[in-house]
Amino acid sequence: MQLYNKLSAEERVNLIQEVGKNRLTLSFYAYAHIENPTNFRNDLFIGWNKLDALGRIYVAHEGINAQMSVPAEKMEAFRETLQAYDFMKDIRLNVALEQDNLSFLKLTIKVRGKIVADGLNDKTFDVTNIGTHLKAKEFNEILENSNTIVVDFRNHYESEIGHFKGAITPDVETFRESLPIIKEQLKDHKEDKNIVMYCTGGIRCEKASAYFKHQGFKNVFQLEGGIINYAKQIAEDGLESKFIGKNFVFDHRLGERITNDIVSQCHQCAKPCDNHTNCENEGCHLLFIQCDDCKATMENCCSTECQEIIHMSLLDQAKLRSGVKNGNKIFRKGKSDKLTFKYAGDRSAKLEKVEQPVDNALTSSENRKDIRQKTKVKKIVIGRTEHYYVKAQVGLFIIENHSITVDDKIMISGPTTGNQEMFVKSMFVNGSDGNHAVPGDKVTLALPFRIRLSDKIFKVLE
Repeated sequence: MQLYNKLSAEERVNLIQEVGKNRLTLSFYAYAHIENPTNFRNDLFIGWNKLDALGRIYVAHEGINAQMSVPAEKMEAFRETLQAYDFMKDIRLNVALEQDNLSFLKLTIKVRGKIVADGLNDKTFDVTNIGTHLKAKEFNEILENSNTIVVDFRNHYESEIGHFKGAITPDVETFRESLPIIKEQLKDHKEDKNIVMYCTGGIRCEKASAYFKHQGFKNVFQLEGGIINYAKQIAEDGLESKFIGKNFVFDHRLGERITNDIVSQCHQCAKPCDNHTNCENEGCHLLFIQCDDCKATMENCCSTECQEIIHMSLLDQAKLRSGVKNGNKIFRKGKSDKLTFKYAGDRSAKLEKVEQPVDNALTSSENRKDIRQKTKVKKIVIGRTEHYYVKAQVGLFIIENHSITVDDKIMISGPTTGNQEMFVKSMFVNGSDGNHAVPGDKVTLALPFRIRLSDKIFKVLE
């Protein structure tokens, strides 16, 4: 009886691509009393693993919270697994607007104390006494009411790239932080205002609305199904979108575009941009907004310090990370002082340039000198690996930045592959013989070494 994943992410990608079938990215949640979350978790894993369903799922005594990728042809069978539980019969599935067969590469089901960390003692109030659900049309109408206050219960890195017009967007890193902040901010409007809440898929508002009603707020409303369901409804019903920008999502896409508005900026140059990236440095992985130009110049890194570190040997990088307890400091999601341009919360605030601080021991003058001495190759990232054909020893790459030409020297780099250099002697561009490829092109190269799907392709600068 299999209760855990046996395939690596790379093996899963190969399998999905070889099968060539469409998958659907979706999310759902349900509050319910679950007597034995561990048994529930195991039963779900067994059933969903048979269907090749993937995703990130949390279960607790209070219910289930799931973001998943399911084969399109097995959706009915998947729905049947939900119907087996009374509290999930006829449950709403929020299907993503933009589909990606590789949105999730593992089936991870974890037992947690809560399905959303909110810091609340649920025994002190009725969690089922929730606010009034609003569909998209009703939500648009109530936003036009001058007596309405609309509140975004997501985190700053989510609301920064997209939000409802006029919404309060707390400058917080977690849901539990936002609850006391919003309660204090709205304490004088418990009876005279419509308190309208929204979040990504509805789960955070489900708990927040019950909590605010318990705190004495009389007119509490929430967007049914969150932004995901709202976007679907406005498209189907031809409604105006009161949401502007992108909706942040928690799979590798990191965002679904709702409107063409770009309401945020590159955290490194202040150019209008709403694309998130994770710092390339394994010891950092900071989530931040980075435009294509900065991505190319900074090699997917959040700072020059991290850029220097990625040029070190993998062994030296591991030594540098060893024993460093950064905790949440490296996962501040766009709040690091390393970022020259950043803003969150108050969208009317002026954008200010922040002085680059002197970092900890990693960036002291002595260590900076050591890092520079170990930087042997100057290179610029130009794309990523899409596929590796083992028998043919051929790699398929997507060119994302700059260009590549026959006779260019390149490096393919990754945690397992290491840094492999070679000259391009010939290549296929979009399936045909070619000498030059630009961003958007797919390039096939014969390789004298094995590569992995997490590898990047660089152009070596002489």
